[in-house]
Amino acid sequence: MIVPATHLAWLGGYIPDLPTPFDATGGIDLDTFRKLCTRQIEAGAPAIVVCETAGEASTLSPEEQSRLIHAAAEAARGRARVIAGGGSNSTSQAIELTRRAEAAGADAVLSVVPYYNKPMQAGIEAHFLAVADSTELPVILHDIPSRTNRELADATLARLAQSGQFIGLCDSSGEVGRVSRLRPLLPAAFRLMSGDDTTALAFIANGGDGCISQVSNVAPGLCRTIFACCRHENWQSARALHHRLVPLASALGRESPAALKSALSALGLMHPTMRLPLVELESVAAREVARTVAGSAGIDLTLDFSARQARSYARPSFSRMAPPR
Repeated sequence: MIVPATHLAWLGGYIPDLPTPFDATGGIDLDTFRKLCTRQIEAGAPAIVVCETAGEASTLSPEEQSRLIHAAAEAARGRARVIAGGGSNSTSQAIELTRRAEAAGADAVLSVVPYYNKPMQAGIEAHFLAVADSTELPVILHDIPSRTNRELADATLARLAQSGQFIGLCDSSGEVGRVSRLRPLLPAAFRLMSGDDTTALAFIANGGDGCISQVSNVAPGLCRTIFACCRHENWQSARALHHRLVPLASALGRESPAALKSALSALGLMHPTMRLPLVELESVAAREVARTVAGSAGIDLTLDFSARQARSYARPSFSRMAPPR
């Protein structure tokens, strides 16, 4: 299946990686999850990611993942795309999760490099090809070496990208320069998304298309404004706003996704319950996250601007400036 480039505009900007809310008994809190989905969609998110890193996917049963994806699709009602995590270190399990995601109403699947097994590049390539063969959904690849202990090599990515079914990469390596290195190797329509909030602005400035983000769960409007400034080459404004978000991004990244749930709890949006082996933040760390969220609230976490305002925010256009480093 080849997805036309004009149909991929939704895979760009800041896309939230949604957490999975649990109730007091450890079950999925679908009502709260639907509210999180709706909040992001109404804030203008072009897509939402469910059952992935922030969603504690490795602790969810296949049936629970199907229920979450179906609930996200119902909440979206075509207003945003639903990207479902479908990764596993077992190819057969990844295929099962991908097929379930398709049946539950997902628009695309985000498939991570197999973890723990430490496969060779030939095995990684064969794994992703098998996943793609099992579905009609477009596939976004996820490279996150800190969790998988194996990277998706540039050459392997370039070979996979020749199939139109692989439409993008979520690059969580934090290697900003990789964007410039990859662009000449990939089809023009292939989308490059950062998976790291702290380096997202530099990633976008170097030619990336956006960020699959945890911070945008907390500050969706502000993230949208930063991307609008980037689109209009207003780099000084984008950099100023991004720097004001860095403490929040750093706080969320230290104990992910427990810190994200703690931040959303401080905003009254969900309970911070985790599933073992993850646990809630200790009280000192939770208070620090709450202070960071409160400090960020001074920016106005719902901040949003029109395209015209984004061009002029803070100062006149700085399109002749070098992008931020």
